[in-house]
Amino acid sequence: MLVVHHLNNSRSQRILWLLEELGAPYEIKHYQRDAVTNLAPPELTAVNQLGKSPVITDGDLTVIESGAIIDYIQRTYGGGKLAPKIGTPDYEAYNQWLHYAEGSAMLPLMLALYVGRLGEAGAPLAPRIESETANHLGYVEAALAGRDWLVGSDLTAADVQMSFVGEIAKMRGAAYPNIVAWVDRFQARPAYNRALEKGGPYNLGPRS
Repeated sequence: MLVVHHLNNSRSQRILWLLEELGAPYEIKHYQRDAVTNLAPPELTAVNQLGKSPVITDGDLTVIESGAIIDYIQRTYGGGKLAPKIGTPDYEAYNQWLHYAEGSAMLPLMLALYVGRLGEAGAPLAPRIESETANHLGYVEAALAGRDWLVGSDLTAADVQMSFVGEIAKMRGAAYPNIVAWVDRFQARPAYNRALEKGGPYNLGPRS
């Protein structure tokens, strides 16, 4: 049985959503952050020595990193759903989004959240971070022009992987109407809301 080791208020929320979209069987093992440090408990470190979430176990296999987990679940449990056919241009675009989300897009967004906590001490970094944030969100905004989903005509696991980027962009306001409309679409999906009920509420501040 596939087990999602779910840390509250973490990126593993996306994994729950993907599994709900696929209707795949899974179990959730819940972990709570320390109320003082906001760090994961030692029990999660026993599963992933980095003490990070998401992490899944499937029998003897342990997989970490959102993109790798999403790819594994889609290939193993997807039955051809939520991904384009391998060897097509759409598949290459899909695969690119899977890597882009954490490899590029989330970096300036997370830097903005962390540096913002520094107040005046972080002010010298703010213009560069804002420039990079605008660059990446502008890229996603343009990719969604005239379309409902990032790849093809239907939701794919790429939309799931990119969802936190979109939700952060929506928080920033009306400068990204295509992203806001996309976020509204996926947040209205029954599977998204079932995952939220099972995983619990989350915010988009810094995570461990």
